[in-house]
Amino acid sequence: VQLVESGGGSVQAGGSLKLSCVVSGYTFFSTCGMGWYRQAPGKERELASTISSDGTATYADSVKGRFTISQDHPKDTLYLKMNSLKTEGTAVYYCAAAFYGSAYCSGTTADFGFWGQGTQVTVSS
Repeated sequence: VQLVESGGGSVQAGGSLKLSCVVSGYTFFSTCGMGWYRQAPGKERELASTISSDGTATYADSVKGRFTISQDHPKDTLYLKMNSLKTEGTAVYYCAAAFYGSAYCSGTTADFGFWGQGTQVTVSS
């Protein structure tokens, strides 16, 4: 299984970016949930958003109202549209996936289990 993120870059505060995560090796229909995490310099990784197989989305309070998570099943691609970016949004953004049969899907762990390599987002003032 591979998760490959793209779409990161540099943007000024208030700007927008759209991240993509392509899943290969398994189809989207094999996932019970996917998510986007981010890790800022010197800080712990934090969950930004998740989406379940039925399309139910959750957002961290810090991104609610500005970020939108979505998925394109035919393309096996997860997206994160980020609007009104803030300087504190500077981080490496990681895509994560949990597949049916995993501990995450059974509810015994919050760890998705599969991760991409990350894509850098830099927001300048």
